[in-house]
Amino acid sequence: MTHYNEPLNFYDVSLMNLLAKLLPATNIALNIDVSSKKRVFEYASILFENNQGIERSKVFDSLLARERLGSTGLGQGVAIPHGRIKGLKDAVTGVLTLAQPVAFDAPDALPVKLLVFLLVPEQATQQHLELLSELAELLSDKAIRETLKAASTAADVTRIIQEWQPENRPS
Repeated sequence: MTHYNEPLNFYDVSLMNLLAKLLPATNIALNIDVSSKKRVFEYASILFENNQGIERSKVFDSLLARERLGSTGLGQGVAIPHGRIKGLKDAVTGVLTLAQPVAFDAPDALPVKLLVFLLVPEQATQQHLELLSELAELLSDKAIRETLKAASTAADVTRIIQEWQPENRPS
């Protein structure tokens, strides 16, 4: 079971990867119908507000500010939008898949269908970097990436992420 509201212990990651600990099933939305990057951010902002009580304008502004620094699109139809949220106590993630991919200014110019959102406390520098590294490793695996894009239920996404083990962590 995912315990996303408990403090994250970086020394006790043998049972589950960091991402799985921070991803409640309620933060998974599949085949959403949006027409642009801005609409994706609006959808995610509402999701985090409804499920974690984080003010939607804080989420949206943080995601948009980060995106202005450079696209969070990785290529291969995936992106990792992320931001720092003042007043947030613990990191939290969300996974969205889109009914129709949207332009995201990714390096390979492919539109994005799979997005993994990451929100971290304003001062969570090391945690932020570790989580981004783990996300990049997860999404660099073509089989996992394609399976996540095709997932039809939140339970499928949760299972895929919980079963995955980063190479730099014990299994």
